[in-house]
Amino acid sequence: MDQKQIIALLSSRSGYVSGQEMSQTLGVTRGAVWKEITALREQGWPITSSTRLGYRLEGPPPVLSASYLESQLVDTISSGHIHVFDRVDSTNTQLKAMAAQGAPHGTVVAALEQTAGRGTRGRTFSSPPGGLYLSLLLRPQVELSQLFSLTGWVAVAVRQAIEDACGAPASIKWLNDIYLHDRKLCGILTELSLLGESSEPDYVVVGVGINMVQTAQAFQALGLEHIATSLALEGYSVEPNHMALTLIHALHAMAQQFPQHQEEYLQAYTSHCLTLGQHVEVEAGNQTYSATARAVLPDFSLEVMDGQGIAHTVSSGRVTPLYLLHQEGQP
Repeated sequence: MDQKQIIALLSSRSGYVSGQEMSQTLGVTRGAVWKEITALREQGWPITSSTRLGYRLEGPPPVLSASYLESQLVDTISSGHIHVFDRVDSTNTQLKAMAAQGAPHGTVVAALEQTAGRGTRGRTFSSPPGGLYLSLLLRPQVELSQLFSLTGWVAVAVRQAIEDACGAPASIKWLNDIYLHDRKLCGILTELSLLGESSEPDYVVVGVGINMVQTAQAFQALGLEHIATSLALEGYSVEPNHMALTLIHALHAMAQQFPQHQEEYLQAYTSHCLTLGQHVEVEAGNQTYSATARAVLPDFSLEVMDGQGIAHTVSSGRVTPLYLLHQEGQP
């Protein structure tokens, strides 16, 4: 017996579990159960006891817990496939390796710190302690062309999950950044793998990094004090297991609705996109130019109009409102 078995048993029940039932289920003595319960309490787990009723888990644990998440995700696509680490190089990297070995649709890798976080176009993604870094494996049965809009769908799901979890009125910066009060709160990286023989989609890894409790000093040390923020800095408190569960449920719903609910997700994206209507700097390919962001198109590409009145469709690259550049201290 180990603590994970105790956690799994307590997490699976809403009420008390008697010491006798726990000892019989786990095949150990009641004294052994009591010893592990005592150790968990010392670690901060909110476990209460009653002489007549047994033990009960009163709420989420103090740390991100695979056993706790599993207990709340029974009968979902992620049930039995949750992997939690204190620290990893990259949750996307870990999950891609699992996917290559046949990990099923719905597998989740989560961590509280990344040492080699990755962003779009090969950029590094700062992932200090205090964040929630979570990747979900999807094996969608759709055409390759349909997957080109998936990142936009993910942005809608993540933005909504953050608001549902703690009330933070987050916005989307085209294409896949989540902002709060004009500072970056969350990054998204979706990575697609194709089957070599047919070039058909094999899997997609959806990676999300949310700044949870980082301090101003932590961002200052990284040179990000004018760019990034965290939920805690903005006055929003949320426990990491709750945030993870809300996020996973939102991504599950998105996966079930993709691609049939295109109009619904496009409307939600448009209504929360801070880039629209703004004077922006566009970096696309080898070009950098100023323009005005006009519309999010059905495939989640962005229509912009440059200073000569010429319309462009931007499908990849970086589009940044000029007011954010000035805020970040860029000319």
